[in-house]
Amino acid sequence: MKEKFYLTTAIAYTSGKPHIGNTYEIVLADAIARYKRFKGYDVYFQTGTDEHGQKIEDKAKDVGISPQAFVDEKSEEVKRIWDLMDTSYDKFVRTTDSHHKQVVQRIFKKMYEQGDIYKGHYTGLYCTPCESFWTESQLVDGKCPDCGREVKEAQEEAYFFRLSKYQKQLEEYLENHPDFIQPEARKNEMLNNFIKPGLQDLCVSRTSFKWGIPVDFDSNHVVYVWLDALTNYITNIGYDVDGETEQFKKLWPADLQVIGKDIVRFHSIYWPCFLWALGLPLPKKIFGHPWLLMNNDKMSKSKGNVIYADELVNLFGVDAVRYYLLHEIPFASDGNITYDLLIDHINGELANILGNLVQRSISMGNKYFNGDVAQVDGAVTDIDLELENKLKSLETAVDDKMEELQVSDAITEIFNVMRFTNKYIDETTPWVLAKDESQKNRLQNVIYHLLESIRICSLYLEAFMPGTSKEIRNQLNISDTSIFYNPYNQYHLGSPSALFQRIDRDQFMKENVK
Repeated sequence: MKEKFYLTTAIAYTSGKPHIGNTYEIVLADAIARYKRFKGYDVYFQTGTDEHGQKIEDKAKDVGISPQAFVDEKSEEVKRIWDLMDTSYDKFVRTTDSHHKQVVQRIFKKMYEQGDIYKGHYTGLYCTPCESFWTESQLVDGKCPDCGREVKEAQEEAYFFRLSKYQKQLEEYLENHPDFIQPEARKNEMLNNFIKPGLQDLCVSRTSFKWGIPVDFDSNHVVYVWLDALTNYITNIGYDVDGETEQFKKLWPADLQVIGKDIVRFHSIYWPCFLWALGLPLPKKIFGHPWLLMNNDKMSKSKGNVIYADELVNLFGVDAVRYYLLHEIPFASDGNITYDLLIDHINGELANILGNLVQRSISMGNKYFNGDVAQVDGAVTDIDLELENKLKSLETAVDDKMEELQVSDAITEIFNVMRFTNKYIDETTPWVLAKDESQKNRLQNVIYHLLESIRICSLYLEAFMPGTSKEIRNQLNISDTSIFYNPYNQYHLGSPSALFQRIDRDQFMKENVK
């Protein structure tokens, strides 16, 4: 049986259209999911939308529709963009689904009955956009530390989760499991800034708005955001307090939960404690990825610097955008996006290194051998063996980087092989060999090595640029999916076409940037 791999993203909040920074997360998770499938894992990849809360209630009221109608529209928009980006999720969940709501009610009741939840009163400073309570000491310049907006005093009856009960257990767990939170700096931040200073019990219900899952034994209350949102990772794979399905037993614990660095606190503090209260094991790893900045500034509608995925896809194509997101955002520090940078990388890596290699090689195979290319005995040289060795070592190189979640570096390993393959063309000079009939076998072996390198690199690229990977194999017209150099293939090439067009920067800016 295949080894399972359960992967989740955070669920997108349905207050508005997700921008390219939000979209980065689903593309990152998709690349990991696709690579795991490529390596033979039985992958289950879950994403979706978070649809309750005061912000939703207020926004729906502002536009004169019901909260349900509002989230139906926004959830569909999120799903449209996830699909546009060619992401291969297995399930798209919604927190307004009836099954999720029912299980959340039973979870809340179980925690209440066993004493992990109790009733009290909350007085604090509340940020409506973030749906978070803060103490005075947590504010930054008197404002919400997460979004920088104004907070207001709020007091209401509420149910609380005994977060403080799990303080010591959580502290010990994080210190004894150094890989639980990645990158390591996020773990240190959680321990030193939030856990060791002392955990306060967590407000898990609200009475000041109605758009939420009702607490079924106390109708004045709705379940507050994090107990609702975080539990989606288990409710949608078959968890219930009354019993667990075979799917849940197979998939849980999650192997990797991919989230933005701004919500690491909720996933590494609240979420483990909720799971312990339910008697469940913790996920194996939480990856708090960095942000994508626009011109080195955080994207914000108020700043007018927001770019949306569909706009970029219309301008550059899906795989060019995927490549940029996956290759240009480092593992542990924020990335940056501008039209200039996108054009640089499309013209450089995609058009020159990748596109030019594929088009030149297939064109030569068609020109010199009418598209029928095989390896010939006795004409392999040292530079051929060097290329073969680079192809053989690619598996370990990419595996190691992907295991460390260094997705950008994994892509670099593939492009390094393609760079060498371009160098191989320059050093073997097939256009010179073609002029000498006595070099025909040597020429065929050179072209064959080029085609094998392209074939193998295209297989690795599938996780990151699935459409381009498929197009390369269509042009090669071969179905061999071995990741190793195969001296016995028979190529019957298709027609080459440009994978990526070079972009005239000045013309692009004139036509598209106001």
